[in-house]
Amino acid sequence: MELISPMMIIILGCLALFLLLQRKNLRRPPCIKGWIPWIGVGFEFGKAPLEFIEKARIKYGPIFTVFAMGNRMTFVTEEEGINVFLKSKKVDFEQAVQNLVYRTASIPKNVFLALHEKLYIMLKGKMGTVNLHQFAGQLTEELHEQLESLGTHGTMDLNNLVRHLLYPVTVNMLFNKSLFPTNKKKIKEFHQHFQAYDEDFEYGSQLPESLLRNWSKSKKWLLALFEKNISDIKACTSAKDNSMTLLQATLDIVETVASKENSPSYGLLLLWASLSNAVPVAFWTLAYVLSHPDVYKAIMERISSVFGTAGKHKIKVSEDDLEKLLLIKWCVLETIRLRAPGVITRKVVEPVEILNYIIPSGDLLMLSPFWLHRNPKYFPEPELFKPERWKKANLEKHYFLDCFMAFGGGKFQCPGRWFALLEIQMCIILILYKYDCSLLDPLPKQSSLHLVGVPQPEGQCRIEYKQRI
Repeated sequence: MELISPMMIIILGCLALFLLLQRKNLRRPPCIKGWIPWIGVGFEFGKAPLEFIEKARIKYGPIFTVFAMGNRMTFVTEEEGINVFLKSKKVDFEQAVQNLVYRTASIPKNVFLALHEKLYIMLKGKMGTVNLHQFAGQLTEELHEQLESLGTHGTMDLNNLVRHLLYPVTVNMLFNKSLFPTNKKKIKEFHQHFQAYDEDFEYGSQLPESLLRNWSKSKKWLLALFEKNISDIKACTSAKDNSMTLLQATLDIVETVASKENSPSYGLLLLWASLSNAVPVAFWTLAYVLSHPDVYKAIMERISSVFGTAGKHKIKVSEDDLEKLLLIKWCVLETIRLRAPGVITRKVVEPVEILNYIIPSGDLLMLSPFWLHRNPKYFPEPELFKPERWKKANLEKHYFLDCFMAFGGGKFQCPGRWFALLEIQMCIILILYKYDCSLLDPLPKQSSLHLVGVPQPEGQCRIEYKQRI
């Protein structure tokens, strides 16, 4: 009997290993690689990510991998991956975003990892449902002050109107009144730099700053703004009590655990987090309401029944008033459903199985609220603006509809979601109470340029407003 030679054993072993690896690769999701090393399909993907994903869904199904800019991104566009994304210990949020945080806010990875959970717990506590009543009074006052500057009538782009209101209101509420500029030139400069920073935030998270000169300039301007004002912000105390603003509480933790050198960077990160989604959601909600006459009429009837018909008084909005105006909250949530972020992300730290596919460690797992919210199983007639569908949600106990994922989920769900919802509701109530409004342009399409955050409109959407008499 002829013995198998050592060389043959090695060959058979290599063949077995090759077949095993091939079998594992066969169980991976389809991968769209492109042909350019490192870049992959980055150019094509970056031009219009949502359109790219839609074509990939049609061609490859609900799970697929995209290789771009040195990253493997595995997209899950249906419900099957939700439990893994939210509950599995094989995926990690902090590792997924640490590079983004470093590139966009210059926060070193070790500092971010040391501070993130401590800051999250603080933010969740200060902005949770139990403490919302502390914000209502000041929110109303700040919004009235900004509405005064709009005058009795006018025409302007609706997105700019919302920015005009919410930029200063949010900064004054969460940061400090001394931070937001007061003269027209400086206000214009703040708007220009924040919008430039926000618009290319996603590119800034992936590309070297040397390739994004305007974005880098705005980032540095905003960091310098915080560096200049940090001392005054820390020294300022509340006129009513000794409570700290959100930024003051953040700086307290940052400087205790890390270093004051990191304070401007955390100020910038908090600024982006507080404005980048709330402002476009307020814009889209007003745009949807004003482009649906039946919804607008129903809201105005409710506002008149609660506050009266005239729009001259500086009304106060209580928790009871918000309960009576639940339709407005439904409109905000329905808007968020339709204009949800393209993706939320986790880093795969151990191979994980979804729908019989094996997602390898190192991949970025991308769950898509945008597509989940268009699942007719959970949202019948998903492309229609139907605020009444939220009647089924147990909002009194702070539960959303099934498969609603706009605020993320799991351990690190958005800590500012309840404040953002309150701010947007207040903003819409006071605008519609004070002014008769009408859109001068059709409801714009959403921009398909970005996956991170709430999408901006593709074109202008002008509003005409006139004080109610």
